[in-house]
Amino acid sequence: MQWICRTCGVEQSPADQPPAACAICTDERQYVLPSGPAWTTASELVDAAFGLRVSELEPDLWGFTAEPKVGIGQTALLARTPGGNLLFDVPPFAAPEALRLIDELGGVAAIMASHPHMYGSQVAWSHALGGVPVYVAQADLAWVQRTDPVIVSWSQPFEVLPGVPARQVGGHFRGQTIVRWPGADGAGVLLVGDACSVRPDGNVSFLRSYPNLIPLSPRAVGQIVAGFDAFDYDRLYDNFAGRLAAGASDIVRFSADRYLAWITGAHDDLI
Repeated sequence: MQWICRTCGVEQSPADQPPAACAICTDERQYVLPSGPAWTTASELVDAAFGLRVSELEPDLWGFTAEPKVGIGQTALLARTPGGNLLFDVPPFAAPEALRLIDELGGVAAIMASHPHMYGSQVAWSHALGGVPVYVAQADLAWVQRTDPVIVSWSQPFEVLPGVPARQVGGHFRGQTIVRWPGADGAGVLLVGDACSVRPDGNVSFLRSYPNLIPLSPRAVGQIVAGFDAFDYDRLYDNFAGRLAAGASDIVRFSADRYLAWITGAHDDLI
């Protein structure tokens, strides 16, 4: 049986019975429901009419969100390029209608998640898409709950697809990964997962744990922003399809300066 954690949406190694606990949910960055661990399977979800809502976020960028919610509720991203398509921050299960649409859009050449909370059913997706490589940051490889030959570990910045560079910026997880997708207009779009989160005021913020509100240190935030600055980009998407529609690099730097001012006590005269 192929078990999926209902709380985080990450697939587990095949077994007759589900694990006693989810290793990802018991970490301080996530949580276990008061009712305890909960498990499901892809077939159970499909039979219960769960699906993936699909939306075109901008030309050549598509979002896939489980409805009803499964796991964290992330929006997976399919970025189209002339050299193949990238599935980034993977859905918790492979839905037949989503697979049909992806086939119409040209399939998938590579799968990558920003960090372990977003692994979803990455191996199951790979198998459904013809065994495409699943790139996992070496620093986070121990968090993979379902191992498989399709998984390829990496550590140094590289092009996951031609013209689509990836690098690890750390912070939220040691292997926290971002990629730069050119965008249909060539202006540059960062797909960042949880490296930062787009907030209601139009800026971003940074946390070690978003559900538990555990902050990051000045060093960690500086490391993340330095990783972002390795790329030219105008737009940005987080793992819930939160979007900076223009001027994203300037917004990230402003947001980091604001965060650092508060975390280092520069505004203690206001409290």
